[in-house]
Amino acid sequence: MSVRFTILGSGSSGNCAYVETENSRVLVDAGFSPRQIRQRLATIGRTPENLSAIFITHEHSDHISGLFGLADKFRIPIYCNRDTQEAIAWTLKERWNGKRDPLFDGMEKTAADFITKLEWRLFQTGDRFELNDLLVETFPIPHDAQDPVGFLLRTAAGNFGFVTDLGHMTKLVLERVRAANVLVLESNHDVRMLQDSRRSWSLKQRILGRHGHLSNEAAAEAAVEIMSDGLKHLYLAHLSRECNKPELAMRVMSRRLGEIGANHVQLLLAAQDVPCQTLEL
Repeated sequence: MSVRFTILGSGSSGNCAYVETENSRVLVDAGFSPRQIRQRLATIGRTPENLSAIFITHEHSDHISGLFGLADKFRIPIYCNRDTQEAIAWTLKERWNGKRDPLFDGMEKTAADFITKLEWRLFQTGDRFELNDLLVETFPIPHDAQDPVGFLLRTAAGNFGFVTDLGHMTKLVLERVRAANVLVLESNHDVRMLQDSRRSWSLKQRILGRHGHLSNEAAAEAAVEIMSDGLKHLYLAHLSRECNKPELAMRVMSRRLGEIGANHVQLLLAAQDVPCQTLEL
């Protein structure tokens, strides 16, 4: 059976990708509402009832907004490290106790009960583990979260790398994703657009910092260092709506790949509002 891959959406307001092998159906992050994730899965003929797992990179809301509803209703195991689990639990308690989110009404008497009810599968950052016919490798990434990770999913048809939400590309990240045949890489902002935006100085500094987000230029340089003959599909992901434009991100990456003669790579763009076309390997 071929492996199917769809980015259900990626950007500042939500991130979620779907990977399907013969024996596994997983989400990487769940950053849209449960209803949105169900609707986006439906566009590719899939449902959340059949998911094998949800892999979480880190606890920020644009990566976990749909996690609680999906994992609880459909009894889907959640794979993350302990620091991320604790940060997610804290986030849940804050939302629950503040009564800001009707999603949790009537589920349990306390947020702590609800957290315990979820099916957690904890790993240590740097571990590799198996899920049916998937071999999953984890590695640390530099971002302003508790213990953010990237993933390399090894399948019989090819390897899928996920490196979004990172302020700079470390040697370790480069080494771990160089084996990817399909790579999801952050290309968050255009530096000039960010500097000229109305965002606060502190927010600009956070985004530009070494634990913030990759600019278009930084993403292009990272792609050059990662480049191998085996990399066939490169998705530009997590674009900022306010501080980037799809044509800018594509132009910067296309130019840099052309300079090194990487004509074997199909360059694709992950959108915020609609799923990408499904890729089959």
